[in-house]
Amino acid sequence: MIKMAFRNIFRQKRRSLLTTLTMFGGFVLASLALGVIDGTYNRIVDEFTRSRMGHIQIHARGYLERPTLQKVIRNGREIGVEIDRSRDAEAWAPRIIAAALASVGERTDTARILGIDPVRENAATRFERKITRGRSFSPDPSKEIILGPGLAQALKAAIGDEVVLVSQAADGSLANDVYRLIGLADTGDMATDRTSAYLHLEDARSLFVLEEAVHEIVVVSRSLKKATNLNASLRESLAAFPVDVQPWQEFAKSFYNAMRADSRGHEMMLLILFIVVSFGVLNTTLMSVLERRREYGVLKALGTRPRQVFRLILCEVLLLAAASVVLGAGAGFLINSAVAQHEIVIFSKGVTFGGMEMRSFTTEVNARTLTIPALTVLFSALFVSLWPAVRAARTEPARSIRIF
Repeated sequence: MIKMAFRNIFRQKRRSLLTTLTMFGGFVLASLALGVIDGTYNRIVDEFTRSRMGHIQIHARGYLERPTLQKVIRNGREIGVEIDRSRDAEAWAPRIIAAALASVGERTDTARILGIDPVRENAATRFERKITRGRSFSPDPSKEIILGPGLAQALKAAIGDEVVLVSQAADGSLANDVYRLIGLADTGDMATDRTSAYLHLEDARSLFVLEEAVHEIVVVSRSLKKATNLNASLRESLAAFPVDVQPWQEFAKSFYNAMRADSRGHEMMLLILFIVVSFGVLNTTLMSVLERRREYGVLKALGTRPRQVFRLILCEVLLLAAASVVLGAGAGFLINSAVAQHEIVIFSKGVTFGGMEMRSFTTEVNARTLTIPALTVLFSALFVSLWPAVRAARTEPARSIRIF
């Protein structure tokens, strides 16, 4: 049967080439699309988590549901020791989060205060890379402040100006102090930079009377793929502490939902692509069956059973599909590898997606970019060839070989 299928394929070289190219093109396009989805999205997620929120966050129980200044983590050092024991953890950083009024001269605006440990924050989220003007914090607390560009513009603040912060401390007293502006930190998110004000962790503790407490501990995994295992292991090791351990999919739900929605849109595009490919295969296979009715009639007149004719058609289509998969896998691997090494710039000014600016796209070479197109091509080719195969199997010898 396979020998006959090979002969039939090479008897109609043009039609066989057209069918193979149709499936080959669908495979390559699907492989490239999956590579772009995985590569670009994983890069966006990794940059988002690494540069801002971390892969995992630890808070006092119930903090995310209803954040307050009093819901704090008081045993941050012990938790840090547990984090350091994990092989999948790359770095961690404690933070204090509060709201205040910021004033420069006669201008006043609301600010989201973020108290950070400069050394740990730089190791975890590369904070120093966000400094666009001025400098980062000194290692020791020196009553210095860094503002987001949007907030600095609203306050008409310049490097060296005095910034007055007024808020309420954790003990109910009035929290107010004066800080010198030493730099501007640009996160890439205009909404965040419009309200962000950064203090040294010890200065923030002193301002809000928090002693050794923190509101948040950011944990960065060694890779995005290891973040899930790290989250599970930290939940187990920190079960004795009154804290919640949550992955980025939970504390950054808006960003996660935006990524999922866009990913589903691309999946629909792939579905449409394979429907088009399937119709192309169906068309060429059906035309081949109609043109070879006399041939099938002769086969049945010689004693060939209907199921053998049915298997012959399926065998021909699957051989063409297998050839397109082999060629498509090689081409898809090469194209994805080339694009992965050299990013392709598609936006000169950049497009904001989920709070992240995207200027280019890249790809990722993984098993998914080859297995999904391969299985889809094979199953779609098999499925669309069923009807032509049934028609060929039902060919009536007397009518098909009649000579007019």
